[in-house]
Amino acid sequence: MDARQLTVDARQLAVDARQLAEHLRFFGELGVAGVSGDARWRARSVQGTKQTKSATHEDAKHEGHEGHSVVEREPRPAIGEPRTATSEPPRAARVLTLTEIRDEIGDCTRCKLHQQGRKQIVFGVGNPTADLMFVGEAPGADEDAQGVPFVGRAGQLLTKMIEAMGFKRDEVYIANVIKCRPPENRNPDPDEVASCEPFLFNQIETIKPKVIVALGSFAAKALLKTQDPISRLRGRVYTYRGAKLIPTFHPSFLLRSPNQKKYAWDDLKLALAEMGRTPPRSSSAAPSEPE
Repeated sequence: MDARQLTVDARQLAVDARQLAEHLRFFGELGVAGVSGDARWRARSVQGTKQTKSATHEDAKHEGHEGHSVVEREPRPAIGEPRTATSEPPRAARVLTLTEIRDEIGDCTRCKLHQQGRKQIVFGVGNPTADLMFVGEAPGADEDAQGVPFVGRAGQLLTKMIEAMGFKRDEVYIANVIKCRPPENRNPDPDEVASCEPFLFNQIETIKPKVIVALGSFAAKALLKTQDPISRLRGRVYTYRGAKLIPTFHPSFLLRSPNQKKYAWDDLKLALAEMGRTPPRSSSAAPSEPE
Protein backbone atom coordinates (compact mmCIF):
# COMPACT_ATOMS: atom_id res chain seq x y z
CA MET A 1 0.00 0.00 0.00
CA ASP A 2 1.53 3.35 -1.03
CA ALA A 3 1.59 6.59 0.99
CA ARG A 4 -1.21 8.12 -1.10
CA GLN A 5 -3.58 5.26 -0.26
CA LEU A 6 -2.67 5.53 3.42
CA THR A 7 -3.56 9.24 3.33
CA VAL A 8 -6.94 8.50 1.75
CA ASP A 9 -7.66 5.80 4.34
CA ALA A 10 -6.68 8.13 7.20
CA ARG A 11 -9.01 10.84 5.90
CA GLN A 12 -11.88 8.36 5.65
CA LEU A 13 -11.26 7.19 9.22
CA ALA A 14 -11.40 10.79 10.42
CA VAL A 15 -14.72 11.31 8.62
CA ASP A 16 -16.11 8.08 10.09
CA ALA A 17 -14.99 9.11 13.58
CA ARG A 18 -16.74 12.49 13.30
CA GLN A 19 -19.94 10.85 12.05
CA LEU A 20 -19.84 8.31 14.88
CA ALA A 21 -19.30 11.08 17.45
CA GLU A 22 -22.30 12.98 16.05
CA HIS A 23 -24.46 9.85 16.21
CA LEU A 24 -23.48 9.28 19.83
CA ARG A 25 -24.25 12.88 20.71
CA PHE A 26 -27.73 12.54 19.20
CA PHE A 27 -28.33 9.30 21.12
CA GLY A 28 -27.30 11.01 24.33
CA GLU A 29 -29.84 13.80 23.67
CA LEU A 30 -32.52 11.16 23.09
CA GLY A 31 -31.78 9.62 26.50
CA VAL A 32 -30.29 6.36 25.20
CA ALA A 33 -28.24 4.92 28.08
CA GLY A 34 -26.76 1.92 26.28
CA VAL A 35 -27.48 -1.16 24.19
CA SER A 36 -26.76 -4.87 24.37
CA GLY A 37 -26.50 -7.72 21.92
CA ASP A 38 -28.42 -9.96 24.30
CA ALA A 39 -31.78 -10.95 22.75
CA ARG A 40 -33.41 -10.83 26.19
CA TRP A 41 -32.37 -7.18 26.54
CA ARG A 42 -33.95 -6.31 23.19
CA ALA A 43 -37.16 -8.14 24.08
CA ARG A 44 -37.34 -6.28 27.40
CA SER A 45 -36.79 -2.97 25.62
CA VAL A 46 -39.60 -3.67 23.14
CA GLN A 47 -41.95 -4.76 25.91
CA GLY A 48 -41.16 -1.63 27.90
CA THR A 49 -41.91 0.52 24.87
CA LYS A 50 -45.28 -1.18 24.40
CA GLN A 51 -46.17 -0.66 28.04
CA THR A 52 -45.15 2.99 27.89
CA LYS A 53 -47.25 3.60 24.77
CA SER A 54 -50.22 1.89 26.40
CA ALA A 55 -49.88 3.97 29.57
CA THR A 56 -49.49 7.14 27.54
CA HIS A 57 -52.65 6.33 25.57
CA GLU A 58 -54.68 5.75 28.74
CA ASP A 59 -53.21 8.57 30.83
CA ALA A 60 -52.40 11.16 28.17
CA LYS A 61 -54.36 13.81 30.01
CA HIS A 62 -55.03 14.40 33.67
CA GLU A 63 -56.34 17.33 35.67
CA GLY A 64 -53.81 19.85 36.98
CA HIS A 65 -54.23 22.72 39.41
CA GLU A 66 -57.42 24.78 39.32
CA GLY A 67 -59.01 22.39 36.86
CA HIS A 68 -56.57 23.06 33.98
CA SER A 69 -55.59 20.10 31.85
CA VAL A 70 -52.02 18.83 32.12
CA VAL A 71 -50.96 16.90 29.03
CA GLU A 72 -47.87 14.70 29.02
CA ARG A 73 -46.37 15.15 25.59
CA GLU A 74 -42.68 14.78 24.90
CA PRO A 75 -41.34 15.89 21.49
CA ARG A 76 -40.51 13.40 18.78
CA PRO A 77 -36.89 13.12 17.62
CA ALA A 78 -36.00 15.84 15.14
CA ILE A 79 -36.07 14.94 11.46
CA GLY A 80 -32.81 13.33 10.48
CA GLU A 81 -31.85 12.06 13.92
CA PRO A 82 -30.52 8.47 13.84
CA ARG A 83 -32.92 5.79 15.04
CA THR A 84 -30.64 2.76 15.21
CA ALA A 85 -28.27 1.87 18.03
CA THR A 86 -24.53 1.39 17.86
CA SER A 87 -22.64 -1.44 19.49
CA GLU A 88 -21.03 0.84 22.12
CA PRO A 89 -22.97 2.85 24.72
CA PRO A 90 -22.64 6.62 24.16
CA ARG A 91 -21.15 8.96 26.70
CA ALA A 92 -23.50 11.46 28.33
CA ALA A 93 -23.77 14.54 26.12
CA ARG A 94 -22.28 17.67 27.64
CA VAL A 95 -24.65 20.59 27.96
CA LEU A 96 -23.41 23.43 25.78
CA THR A 97 -23.29 27.04 26.88
CA LEU A 98 -25.37 29.58 24.97
CA THR A 99 -22.16 31.01 23.54
CA GLU A 100 -21.15 27.58 22.26
CA ILE A 101 -24.59 27.05 20.71
CA ARG A 102 -24.37 30.42 18.96
CA ASP A 103 -20.87 29.61 17.74
CA GLU A 104 -22.11 26.28 16.39
CA ILE A 105 -24.80 28.06 14.37
CA GLY A 106 -22.22 30.41 12.87
CA ASP A 107 -23.34 32.30 9.77
CA CYS A 108 -25.75 29.47 9.10
CA THR A 109 -26.24 28.03 5.61
CA ARG A 110 -28.04 24.83 6.67
CA CYS A 111 -31.33 25.73 4.95
CA LYS A 112 -32.39 27.93 2.07
CA LEU A 113 -33.26 30.97 4.21
CA HIS A 114 -29.67 32.23 4.03
CA GLN A 115 -30.26 32.72 0.29
CA GLN A 116 -33.64 34.40 0.66
CA GLY A 117 -32.79 37.81 2.02
CA ARG A 118 -32.20 37.36 5.74
CA LYS A 119 -29.67 39.83 7.10
CA GLN A 120 -28.46 38.02 10.21
CA ILE A 121 -29.06 35.27 12.75
CA VAL A 122 -31.50 36.20 15.52
CA PHE A 123 -30.34 33.88 18.27
CA GLY A 124 -32.12 34.82 21.50
CA VAL A 125 -31.87 37.26 24.37
CA GLY A 126 -32.33 37.37 28.12
CA ASN A 127 -31.34 35.62 31.32
CA PRO A 128 -29.32 32.45 30.55
CA THR A 129 -30.72 30.78 33.69
CA ALA A 130 -34.29 32.09 33.39
CA ASP A 131 -37.19 30.21 34.98
CA LEU A 132 -39.49 31.58 32.26
CA MET A 133 -38.84 31.29 28.53
CA PHE A 134 -40.88 32.62 25.59
CA VAL A 135 -40.64 30.96 22.17
CA GLY A 136 -42.04 32.57 19.04
CA GLU A 137 -42.17 31.57 15.41
CA ALA A 138 -39.42 33.43 13.54
CA PRO A 139 -37.85 36.89 13.31
CA GLY A 140 -39.66 39.69 11.51
CA ALA A 141 -38.21 42.67 9.68
CA ASP A 142 -37.35 44.64 12.85
CA GLU A 143 -35.77 41.59 14.45
CA ASP A 144 -33.79 40.80 11.32
CA ALA A 145 -32.47 44.35 11.26
CA GLN A 146 -31.50 44.49 14.95
CA GLY A 147 -30.59 40.84 15.59
CA VAL A 148 -32.85 40.68 18.66
CA PRO A 149 -36.16 38.78 18.93
CA PHE A 150 -39.43 40.63 19.54
CA VAL A 151 -38.40 44.28 19.16
CA GLY A 152 -41.22 45.53 16.90
CA ARG A 153 -44.77 46.43 17.93
CA ALA A 154 -45.49 42.81 18.83
CA GLY A 155 -42.30 42.84 20.88
CA GLN A 156 -43.44 45.95 22.72
CA LEU A 157 -46.67 44.18 23.66
CA LEU A 158 -44.72 41.10 24.74
CA THR A 159 -42.62 43.32 27.01
CA LYS A 160 -45.83 44.65 28.60
CA MET A 161 -47.06 41.07 29.05
CA ILE A 162 -43.80 40.12 30.75
CA GLU A 163 -43.96 43.14 33.03
CA ALA A 164 -47.59 42.40 33.89
CA MET A 165 -46.39 39.01 35.14
CA GLY A 166 -44.00 40.76 37.52
CA PHE A 167 -40.79 40.25 35.53
CA LYS A 168 -38.41 42.52 33.72
CA ARG A 169 -37.68 41.61 30.12
CA ASP A 170 -34.05 40.79 30.90
CA GLU A 171 -35.15 38.36 33.64
CA VAL A 172 -36.73 35.97 31.12
CA TYR A 173 -35.35 34.39 27.95
CA ILE A 174 -36.83 35.03 24.50
CA ALA A 175 -36.11 32.99 21.36
CA ASN A 176 -37.75 31.67 18.20
CA VAL A 177 -38.13 28.27 16.59
CA ILE A 178 -36.38 29.67 13.49
CA LYS A 179 -33.33 31.91 13.79
CA CYS A 180 -33.64 33.56 10.35
CA ARG A 181 -36.42 35.69 8.89
CA PRO A 182 -38.45 33.91 6.19
CA PRO A 183 -39.15 36.14 3.16
CA GLU A 184 -42.30 38.24 3.49
CA ASN A 185 -42.71 36.82 7.01
CA ARG A 186 -44.16 33.60 5.63
CA ASN A 187 -44.43 30.54 7.88
CA PRO A 188 -41.21 28.51 8.00
CA ASP A 189 -41.15 25.39 5.82
CA PRO A 190 -40.81 21.94 7.44
CA ASP A 191 -37.23 21.52 6.23
CA GLU A 192 -36.31 24.89 7.74
CA VAL A 193 -37.79 23.84 11.08
CA ALA A 194 -35.93 20.54 10.93
CA SER A 195 -32.64 22.32 10.30
CA CYS A 196 -33.07 24.96 12.99
CA GLU A 197 -35.07 23.48 15.88
CA PRO A 198 -32.14 21.44 17.31
CA PHE A 199 -30.54 24.75 18.28
CA LEU A 200 -33.70 25.75 20.15
CA PHE A 201 -33.66 22.36 21.90
CA ASN A 202 -30.06 23.04 22.95
CA GLN A 203 -31.07 26.47 24.25
CA ILE A 204 -33.83 24.90 26.33
CA GLU A 205 -31.45 22.25 27.65
CA THR A 206 -28.92 24.92 28.64
CA ILE A 207 -31.35 27.41 30.21
CA LYS A 208 -33.50 24.77 31.90
CA PRO A 209 -36.58 26.97 32.30
CA LYS A 210 -39.40 25.90 34.58
CA VAL A 211 -42.03 27.18 32.15
CA ILE A 212 -41.98 27.78 28.38
CA VAL A 213 -44.68 29.98 26.86
CA ALA A 214 -45.19 29.14 23.18
CA LEU A 215 -46.30 32.33 21.41
CA GLY A 216 -48.75 31.66 18.64
CA SER A 217 -50.07 28.81 16.58
CA PHE A 218 -46.91 28.04 14.63
CA ALA A 219 -44.60 27.88 17.65
CA ALA A 220 -47.04 25.71 19.60
CA LYS A 221 -47.56 23.33 16.68
CA ALA A 222 -43.84 23.11 15.94
CA LEU A 223 -42.91 22.35 19.53
CA LEU A 224 -45.74 19.91 20.24
CA LYS A 225 -45.68 18.27 16.79
CA THR A 226 -49.41 18.67 16.31
CA GLN A 227 -51.82 20.27 13.87
CA ASP A 228 -54.32 21.27 16.55
CA PRO A 229 -55.26 24.97 16.38
CA ILE A 230 -54.01 27.36 19.04
CA SER A 231 -57.58 27.77 20.29
CA ARG A 232 -57.52 24.10 21.29
CA LEU A 233 -53.94 24.04 22.56
CA ARG A 234 -54.06 27.11 24.81
CA GLY A 235 -55.34 26.97 28.39
CA ARG A 236 -53.51 23.70 29.00
CA VAL A 237 -50.16 22.67 30.45
CA TYR A 238 -47.85 20.26 28.61
CA THR A 239 -44.77 18.47 29.90
CA TYR A 240 -41.99 19.36 27.49
CA ARG A 241 -38.24 18.71 27.72
CA GLY A 242 -38.13 18.98 31.48
CA ALA A 243 -40.32 22.09 31.59
CA LYS A 244 -44.02 22.96 31.55
CA LEU A 245 -45.12 24.34 28.19
CA ILE A 246 -48.10 26.68 27.93
CA PRO A 247 -49.29 27.83 24.48
CA THR A 248 -50.94 31.22 24.09
CA PHE A 249 -51.76 33.73 21.36
CA HIS A 250 -48.97 35.54 19.56
CA PRO A 251 -48.63 39.24 20.45
CA SER A 252 -49.13 40.21 16.80
CA PHE A 253 -52.49 38.40 16.84
CA LEU A 254 -53.42 40.22 20.04
CA LEU A 255 -52.67 43.54 18.33
CA ARG A 256 -55.19 42.62 15.64
CA SER A 257 -57.67 41.04 18.06
CA PRO A 258 -57.45 42.93 21.36
CA ASN A 259 -60.60 41.20 22.63
CA GLN A 260 -58.50 38.03 22.95
CA LYS A 261 -56.04 39.60 25.42
CA LYS A 262 -58.06 38.42 28.40
CA TYR A 263 -57.53 34.81 27.31
CA ALA A 264 -53.80 35.36 26.82
CA TRP A 265 -53.69 36.88 30.31
CA ASP A 266 -55.33 33.73 31.66
CA ASP A 267 -52.54 31.72 30.03
CA LEU A 268 -49.87 33.94 31.58
CA LYS A 269 -51.48 33.56 35.00
CA LEU A 270 -51.40 29.80 34.43
CA ALA A 271 -47.68 30.07 33.72
CA LEU A 272 -47.19 32.01 36.94
CA ALA A 273 -49.10 29.37 38.89
CA GLU A 274 -46.79 26.68 37.51
CA MET A 275 -43.89 28.67 38.96
CA GLY A 276 -45.63 29.12 42.30
CA ARG A 277 -46.16 32.84 41.73
CA THR A 278 -49.15 35.16 41.58
CA PRO A 279 -49.56 38.29 39.44
CA PRO A 280 -48.56 41.59 41.05
CA ARG A 281 -51.48 43.51 42.51
CA SER A 282 -51.04 46.15 39.82
CA SER A 283 -51.60 43.50 37.11
CA SER A 284 -55.25 42.70 37.61
CA ALA A 285 -56.11 43.14 33.95
CA ALA A 286 -54.68 42.09 30.61
CA PRO A 287 -51.74 44.22 29.43
CA SER A 288 -52.70 47.15 27.22
CA GLU A 289 -51.69 47.67 23.63
CA PRO A 290 -48.44 49.60 23.11
CA GLU A 291 -48.61 53.13 21.74
